[in-house]
Amino acid sequence: MKRLLLTAVLAVLMIAEVHAASFTISDIRVNGLQRVSAGSVFGALPLNVGDQADDGRLVESTRALFKTGFFQDIQLGRDGNVLVITVVERPSVASIDIEGNKAISTEDLMKGLKQSGLAEGEIFQRATLEGVRNELQRQYVAQGRYSASVDTEVVTQPRNRVALKININEGTVAAIQHINVVGNSVFPEEDLTDLFELKTSNWLSFFRNDDKYAREKLSGDLERLRSYYLDRGYINMDIASTQVSITPDKKHVYITVNVNEGEKYTVRDVKLSGDLKVPEDQVQQLMLVKKGQVFSRKVMTSTSELITRRLGNDGYTFANVNGVPQPHDEDHTVDITFVVDPGKRAYVNRINFRGNTKSEDEVLRREMRQMEGGWASTYLIDQSKTRLERLGFFKEVNVETPAVPGTDDQVDVNYAVEEQASGSITASVGFAQSAGLILGGSISQNNFLGTGNRVSIGLTRSEYQSRYNFSYTDPYYTPDGVSLGYNAFYRTTDYDDLDVDVASYAVDSLGAGMNFGYPISETSRLTFGLSVQQDEIKTGKYTVNEIFDFTEKEGEKFTNFKASAGWSSSTLNKGVLPTRGASQSLTGEITIPGSDLSFFKIDYRNQAFVPVTENYTMRFHTELGYGDGYGSTDGLPFYENYYAGGFNSVRGFKDSTLGPRSTPSKENPRRGTLDDPDTDPLAFGGNVQITGGAEVLFPLPFVKDQRSLRTSLFVDVGNVFDTNCSDSVTADKKVVRCNDIDIANMAVSAGLGVTWITALGPLSFSLAMPVKKPDNAETQVFQFSLGQTF
Repeated sequence: MKRLLLTAVLAVLMIAEVHAASFTISDIRVNGLQRVSAGSVFGALPLNVGDQADDGRLVESTRALFKTGFFQDIQLGRDGNVLVITVVERPSVASIDIEGNKAISTEDLMKGLKQSGLAEGEIFQRATLEGVRNELQRQYVAQGRYSASVDTEVVTQPRNRVALKININEGTVAAIQHINVVGNSVFPEEDLTDLFELKTSNWLSFFRNDDKYAREKLSGDLERLRSYYLDRGYINMDIASTQVSITPDKKHVYITVNVNEGEKYTVRDVKLSGDLKVPEDQVQQLMLVKKGQVFSRKVMTSTSELITRRLGNDGYTFANVNGVPQPHDEDHTVDITFVVDPGKRAYVNRINFRGNTKSEDEVLRREMRQMEGGWASTYLIDQSKTRLERLGFFKEVNVETPAVPGTDDQVDVNYAVEEQASGSITASVGFAQSAGLILGGSISQNNFLGTGNRVSIGLTRSEYQSRYNFSYTDPYYTPDGVSLGYNAFYRTTDYDDLDVDVASYAVDSLGAGMNFGYPISETSRLTFGLSVQQDEIKTGKYTVNEIFDFTEKEGEKFTNFKASAGWSSSTLNKGVLPTRGASQSLTGEITIPGSDLSFFKIDYRNQAFVPVTENYTMRFHTELGYGDGYGSTDGLPFYENYYAGGFNSVRGFKDSTLGPRSTPSKENPRRGTLDDPDTDPLAFGGNVQITGGAEVLFPLPFVKDQRSLRTSLFVDVGNVFDTNCSDSVTADKKVVRCNDIDIANMAVSAGLGVTWITALGPLSFSLAMPVKKPDNAETQVFQFSLGQTF
């Protein structure tokens, strides 16, 4: 109001020359324009040539020109019947210089200034600059930087321009010295302050930064405190006041929260009202609130959500279920009525996908369990989202169900995905401690050309193995989800060149096979396969007795036909680096008539993820294997043995060094002789594998995007055993080369593991210390792998 009065006074003074009498404007002349165009002035001026000019119209014209913000001075004059407007333009901003900011980036500050109208080339208004300065000061205070100061300086430049300098002293964030809850008698103060995200300064505050006061965090803590009481029956609990005190040096904060607890209430009665649309007995099964319970807002809200979800499963997407508590203060009880408003049944208009720049729409659409045209089922929409996440093609999947404009019974289902690397088509270089340098050219894609098919073509060479392989799997060979896969491989292996302690031999293998997968439910499937494999054993310079014994009896070249059958189930939330759910598989493989050898193998794998908190998850995993010969073959062929130790087994122990040991051949010993009790035998594997472990998955500090990264603290347990082994006896003592199944002989290790999914493949490393070391086992504290290993 004062500003308008001042403008009016100025306008009257500025037209003193022409106020004596009105006149008809024959022309309008504008003087003093530099950057502002004459058209901008005439566009804002309410007077035109031919209009009658009087005191009121001239005052109105002056106000209109001031409102444009272009001018800091305006004078109206008269030259005959010509209206003369003389203006002094506001200066323009020549440059903006910001110094001293760290908590808020210069880029963000510049964006904020531009949105407020302060940018190079813009008209400068001091009021705008002062408003920006106050807003910056407010933002720093909101961050707990009470000692922060923002100073501005306007430096005049030639040609009616100004340079703006903004000097910021951010100060330090005030640390919380004390948090005090007053008025509580039911719950100890320690329990209540533990609910707060804000903490007093402690030795972890440097990493957690939880002792820095912020107004938003305190609001969240107060709501958390209120919920704590409401979930325990104290429905009249009230936060009477909150005091935040700052020390004179503005470095420390004291927080005091005053509460009124009230009385504890229990549930007297629970009722349902409204149009349920689904059988009442099904709704009653979802009622978590029971008579006689202590009232809990959380349980009441959860019940409302369950009923809403049940209605949503039948298409009532817009259903609204509210739990209404009616307290009885005389006996401290509550009647709870769940009011159900189902709304109209909603139908799906369109299912849309965004973000799938590589994957074809069909790859996503075939995972849909919600169909277009059908009623919108909350369960089916979420199930479709889960299936997309399990593909392993996407870092993140989000879904929205906006209403179709102009309708009250239709929704669109929009899935937004973020693609992630699912393979590579490159020449590759990798390194693993067990295999040394790995060179290869490969095409390895779980989502080949966006079709969803898995294709792998590889030519790989390491110090001990050459491998050529091809595999192809179409997960939707039929529209019902029956999969079909082919594979062929040729590999040569020479352990003489391998710098790990594995009994020396070489196997040349050539094979091919095919497999079918058949879904039996949303989360499980059966697989069947047939393959043929030709193996040729080549004894090395360190060949051991077990190999000699086998080749003397069975020969050195075999052709085996294998049949396999398996069952698998997965409720994991993601295909790559899952955080919840479980998966397990049971696979059996057996050679069939016509094979040179008769043997079978049975493998079982299991893993389960159990969320502990929002950021921490427990992972439990088990891997069991058993193999043996049948018919004319005694025992499992040695080159089919299980091994343990290293990644994906028991970390902290060298690859494949756990379990049974070989006995050096008298004709060609590697280390010492059988008569030497200090002989260091080599790992030979066994026909029984028992491994497992537990991990705590946690986010890595200072890393914002955790979706392609996994860090864990783990305990690994396991070993390999042989049910058909025999001991070698020296002249003076017994040398135990292998053991039958003995849980007491399990290896145990503990450590830290990290896996990072990169464009080149998984990068993994672990630091592990053996907790229990079996005889002859070899330890390795640091292990890592980059790229693909075989």
